[in-house]
Amino acid sequence: MQYRKLPRGEEQISVIGLGMGSIHAGSEREIEQTVRSALEAGINYFDMAASEGKPYPCYARAFAGQRENIYLQMHFGAVYDGGKYGWTRNLEKIKRTFSEQLKLLGTNYTDMGYVHCIDEMDDFHKIMSGGIWDYMKGLKTDGAVHHLGLSSHNPEIIRRFLDTGLIDMIMFSINPAYDYSTGTYGIGTAADRGLLYRECESYGVGIAVMKPFGGGQLLNAKTSPFQRALTETQCIQYALDRPAVLTVLPGVRNTADLETVLAYLNASTEERDYSVISEFTPQNADGICVYCNHCQPCPKELNVGLINKYYDLALAGDEMAKGHYDKLTVKADACVQCGHCESRCPFHVKQEARMKEIAQYFGSRK
Repeated sequence: MQYRKLPRGEEQISVIGLGMGSIHAGSEREIEQTVRSALEAGINYFDMAASEGKPYPCYARAFAGQRENIYLQMHFGAVYDGGKYGWTRNLEKIKRTFSEQLKLLGTNYTDMGYVHCIDEMDDFHKIMSGGIWDYMKGLKTDGAVHHLGLSSHNPEIIRRFLDTGLIDMIMFSINPAYDYSTGTYGIGTAADRGLLYRECESYGVGIAVMKPFGGGQLLNAKTSPFQRALTETQCIQYALDRPAVLTVLPGVRNTADLETVLAYLNASTEERDYSVISEFTPQNADGICVYCNHCQPCPKELNVGLINKYYDLALAGDEMAKGHYDKLTVKADACVQCGHCESRCPFHVKQEARMKEIAQYFGSRK
């Protein structure tokens, strides 16, 4: 397993976490075994918004004695009256649900405390004026929540929370369909969503990715909006290459699904290559570097994708991006304009001109 550090914390988070949306489909025994198998594989980050209440006791049994090795992402607004999922903005219900879940899981805190599923501006105002945000801030002060955040599909809502300066992590839907196409949760243009990822990194806010497979639609040519299937590994790599992303949280139904997801860890470079998306996203992605490194290898050993990423982050206001760029062994000014990268780039990025631009930009900031 690989791990990435939370920018505003010491937590080392597994790049593959576990979503909860599909796991209720299995028996209680299967659910518990799946969670145990995830822990054994090195997964330490768990979303705790289930589609029904059934999985929670199973998680509690699997987590027993291991709380210090686990990071939980709990949602303020998800409720399970009668064991069925629902959501609410009623503060008393939120308080009661949080207390019950802590007791059930045998803990007195959650690592991440998220405003649950907030996509509308009216909802944002209710959260801020109805006592929920104040309640959550109080929990952080008291240590019952270690980091504040939210789950959302809407870039503008996330920006409102970024402006508070109080959040450390978000849960956002990221996959090629939502970034470059359309769909119920594909809110925002490709450029706007790309900017959001860079803004999160600039703010030091991590991203936990939900819906990496587009609800499974991307895995089947018949249901994919592109009429072509991607693999789980391609989708995971795509998400992990976006700025600020720390972990991807695929939903699994059982241990077989988990093993399919974990195959990413041992996948070859070719198996992780998602540049095929250029074939079905030309209008939105043409001329934009998506850091896929399909242009590799560079004769001068430039990491073209990483150089582009640091430049984009710097333009978005990330003060640390220049420091990261300066640490590169080979920088943009080493480009000899040989055209190798441009000949291989599936998105037709003019990397020769780009390298000159990047070298000049960072060179002027010494």
